[in-house]
Amino acid sequence: MNEPAAIHAHHRTNPPGDGESANAVCPAVFIAAPASGQGKTTVTAALARMLRNQGKVVRVFKTGPDYLDPQVLAQASGQPVDQLDLWMAGEAYCRQRLYEAARQADLILVEGAMGLFDGEPSSADLAALFDLPLVIVMDVKGMAQTAAALMTGLAGFRDDIRIAGMIANACGSARHRELIDAALPAALPLLAAMARNPDLALPERHLGLVQAEEIRDDLEARFEAGAEALLAEGLAEALLQLPPVTFVPPQPAVAAPLPSLQGRAIGVARDAAFSFIYQANLDLLERMGATLHFFSPLTDTRLPDCDALWLPGGYPELHAARLAANTAMRDDIRRFFVADRPILAECGGMLYALETLTDHAGQTHAMLGLLPGHGAMRGRRGCQGMQTAELPEGEVRGHAHHRSQASGTPDPIAHGRRQRHPAPGEAIYRQQQLTATYLHLFFPDNPTAVARLFGQGVAQTIETKEFHGCN
Repeated sequence: MNEPAAIHAHHRTNPPGDGESANAVCPAVFIAAPASGQGKTTVTAALARMLRNQGKVVRVFKTGPDYLDPQVLAQASGQPVDQLDLWMAGEAYCRQRLYEAARQADLILVEGAMGLFDGEPSSADLAALFDLPLVIVMDVKGMAQTAAALMTGLAGFRDDIRIAGMIANACGSARHRELIDAALPAALPLLAAMARNPDLALPERHLGLVQAEEIRDDLEARFEAGAEALLAEGLAEALLQLPPVTFVPPQPAVAAPLPSLQGRAIGVARDAAFSFIYQANLDLLERMGATLHFFSPLTDTRLPDCDALWLPGGYPELHAARLAANTAMRDDIRRFFVADRPILAECGGMLYALETLTDHAGQTHAMLGLLPGHGAMRGRRGCQGMQTAELPEGEVRGHAHHRSQASGTPDPIAHGRRQRHPAPGEAIYRQQQLTATYLHLFFPDNPTAVARLFGQGVAQTIETKEFHGCN
């Protein structure tokens, strides 16, 4: 990446010892909240855009297995956004990504998930492990001094976190701000207040069925409005003047060599129907030597020249009629399947691989028919949770999040193993070299298993009796 010449004057590295890499030093802030829906993404995006407008390099990370917020944050910051999750990705991976970002950024922002202490591991666990100062975003509509009481409680709940201050979101007036500011203890300053203004808040639907690319112009206007509001608050100076964080590379400094996908071409479905793709997954495939060819099942009529296919998750139910109408693409994927080449179909990709898909309006559409069964949407309630996919090629951690169900499918070869529950997780199906599941896999968790999935002649049909999953 080309970087402005004057940007990295604040960076310091300690000289490496024998066999060790130098530490990296960079300002960093963890944006957290007492609960979901407080405006974390709105504030994080506005802050990233404000600093980007000043010529700064801002690297943003999102806690947890989220696909949609990273799209928004990547647009706001102009930089790729990776997920950080201590369970799914592991400490060494998180440490490496933060270390790499610290070597080239002016500021690192990490947006938390849910409430500060919610989940196992929680946002607080991640912030504590890497000694990241916390900034708490709180929607203060309907309260004033109580916001200070909540801040005091958050700060005192654990002794291994440090809170740098508060950003009051949806603040009603200058007087409202004064009341909150006066009630906060000196150690928990009010860093900024964002007005209760619908033009500043990101549209809530982006967390549901609308992706960043579909409302790009609207998001741009909101980023700029938010950046202007925070600039007026002097927040950039306050955060950049925080004591920088020292990021230590994972040990051992020399990692084991990755398995090889050298010479393999992988076709990756990517369009409005299939967009749930971790950047970390793409990076890993390329680091293993694979060549990636992106294609659109919605608009393309032929597959790219490739040796394996990845059909990731997304929203095929919103585009089912167009997917069904593109018979040329469906026929080409069927020929690929009949030729016994590896295909990984995750969640939305699995729905596409079934015989039919019934959308929210109750209309049924023909799909690929690679896997016997029928998909159907089932309202607002869905399945979610962290799970380990017990594949014949090896275990790979990931997560499930879907509002559909599949019926009439064959017996699975295995199930996902839930993070903290004994019940079987999502089914894993194998037809020839097609692997289909509701699980979204995080490839860096087990590169060897991923290389086997996409490698030549590795993912063979395995009878249920030959592989014992989680029962």
